[in-house]
Amino acid sequence: MTDNKRINALLDREEIRQLRIRYSQLLDQGQAEKMEQVFTEDAEVKVTVGSMKGLAAIKQGLKQAYHTFDTQNRAHFPFVHAITNHDISLIDENHASGSCYLLDFVTDRDPSQHPFLLLGHYVDQYVRVQGEWRISNSELDILWPQESH
Repeated sequence: MTDNKRINALLDREEIRQLRIRYSQLLDQGQAEKMEQVFTEDAEVKVTVGSMKGLAAIKQGLKQAYHTFDTQNRAHFPFVHAITNHDISLIDENHASGSCYLLDFVTDRDPSQHPFLLLGHYVDQYVRVQGEWRISNSELDILWPQESH
């Protein structure tokens, strides 16, 4: 691989990594209406609040999640999504796949309680649209707590 290809691959991976960080920032700050900065128009997302297909449904679903978790009506960080261990595989110049861990905290609990809501694992598909990377498919696997059946 030439130096230019290696540099471009590093830049692509960093742009993709920033998508998940931007998602967390927008969600945690109640700015779901800006999710076009993260997702494709036809993206599909499966998370704790349900399955959403298309950008409009994603924006609406994440906006509702923000309000659901804002139990104290503070309109200020009802949850904090921390992302780590991002692994990205470039498939070709316009497609990639990846995964990362989610440490999800809530801010409405009494200080005597732990703030952990869940531990999760995102599995994502990425596509370059008009020169910019976006998430086209995302699925969250809840690792903890396990649901009782």
